[in-house]
Amino acid sequence: MASVKNLKKDINNVLGDVIGAVCDWELENTDKDTKKSQAIIDEVIETFDDLIAKVNAKDVDDSKAHFKAINTELEAKANALIDKVNKLK
Repeated sequence: MASVKNLKKDINNVLGDVIGAVCDWELENTDKDTKKSQAIIDEVIETFDDLIAKVNAKDVDDSKAHFKAINTELEAKANALIDKVNKLK
């Protein structure tokens, strides 16, 4: 892991891409109900807040392991969110 700054950028970019995918789906499917897609966006925002809070935590014993765990959690949650977006179609 290069830095906390890069981890924060990764979180922002990955979750921003998920929101972008949801918005693209909504634009392509204007005739469909957007309750499920809006719920995904809400979940993305909750995930973002949770991960950033973990990054900013000060009471960490092993910072390298802590940030690696956050990166792994980001990957897992992003994959789950993308699966939900793909099921919208």
